[in-house]
Amino acid sequence: MATAGTSSPSHASALGTRAYASGKHIIIVGAGLAGSLLATALARLGYRVSVYERRSDPRAKGYVGGRSINLALSTRGLHALRQLNLADVVMRDAIPMPGRMIHGVDSSTTFQPYGKDDSEAINSVSRGGLNLTLINAAAELPNVSFHFDHRCVDVDLDTPAAVFEDDSLPPEQRTPVRVAADLVIGTDGAFSAVRMRLQKNDRFNFSQDYLEQGYKELHIPPTASGEFAMKERALHIWPHGGSMMIALPNKDKSFTCTLFWPFKGEHSFENLRTPADVLTFFRKHYPDAVPLMPTLAEDYFRNPTSSLVTVRCWPWQHAGKVVILGDAAHAIVPFFGQGMNCAFEDCSAFIDLLDKHQGDFARMLPEFQSLRKPNADAIADLALANFIEMRDKVKNRAFQWKKKLEHVLHACFPRAFVPLYTMVSFRTIPYAAARARAARQWAVVRTIALAIGFTLVVVLFLVAAIARR
Repeated sequence: MATAGTSSPSHASALGTRAYASGKHIIIVGAGLAGSLLATALARLGYRVSVYERRSDPRAKGYVGGRSINLALSTRGLHALRQLNLADVVMRDAIPMPGRMIHGVDSSTTFQPYGKDDSEAINSVSRGGLNLTLINAAAELPNVSFHFDHRCVDVDLDTPAAVFEDDSLPPEQRTPVRVAADLVIGTDGAFSAVRMRLQKNDRFNFSQDYLEQGYKELHIPPTASGEFAMKERALHIWPHGGSMMIALPNKDKSFTCTLFWPFKGEHSFENLRTPADVLTFFRKHYPDAVPLMPTLAEDYFRNPTSSLVTVRCWPWQHAGKVVILGDAAHAIVPFFGQGMNCAFEDCSAFIDLLDKHQGDFARMLPEFQSLRKPNADAIADLALANFIEMRDKVKNRAFQWKKKLEHVLHACFPRAFVPLYTMVSFRTIPYAAARARAARQWAVVRTIALAIGFTLVVVLFLVAAIARR
């Protein structure tokens, strides 16, 4: 796989058995999006891959909703999927969103495009549906085995090996099972068991920062005639300064809505205690959504309220034998829609570096973490900043004019000026480079604007002076 944002050629679409993978065993802890995608890529190279997951098999149990945020699949994620020939099957269930629809408290709506035209769109996909697709793709390969209901309870960093307990058994029958491998990869999410084992090492830096806001899932069903209740090709936002609701379209013509509210305060989760409270509050703050949500009160009290956390840590690997990636290494808040896309970039970089170093984990893992860490930190910062933009700024006229100016400058100078959102969502420029370039671009624009303003003042002064003669 070509690492996004580098000049190395893409070769993942032709992935085949590599001699360096022969006889080697890799354990992946976590069968989520990154773990399932990486299992497919590693197995196609010829590694024997064992995937362990603490949850039950979603192919048998089905995906349980109520605690999800629809995913915004964009260029970086699609790049990784295309390299494994999985993009087409994923996109069959995706809905392009070329812009965001802003809903006012007066029920007015304003559409704000993301890019120059509809070709620059993010894609709404179901987390559960995508996870099933990736699990099925990996499970089709003979050298991949899945072990669900297996909770990781320890990792031997130096062998390496991982220790699991089978949660499908009664507690008194659970016996820890130790599984050795050539490499252990933790893709087990923001509260990673593999990372927690790494944290017990000396000189491991770790931080987790929670937003004062949490999230709760709600639902807008199709209309009685089976159609979308709102414009389907848009990410809908009800911004309220410090809080907001969003809605993303689904293939079944419903919308998955997510509240992002503070846990405490006036516009918060703690204030709504009865169904009547919910209906009264939504009629005041989200009036156009209420008629579209027949199960609003039931959904509000049935679905859990979950936290939003940013995780940063270092190092991501130990001795070329254990490594973490995706949310396990860099969980971010969802407001730039890049959590999954960033994790998929991790997978692309991982495979690319495996080929570069001919499967030498001791050499490639240090380079992998050094390559990805600055970009993970950059998108974490950008995601936090985009939350402020979505909840506070999108209704502001000055912000709207700035966005229009960005599009004009990009249209006039497509190489010299590229909006930050375009670089993040529709390019594979490394996140850190995109952030730095955006800052330089606006510094140049401000300098030019000041120069033009100064020149205009001088000209007016000279004209006035001449007129007084």
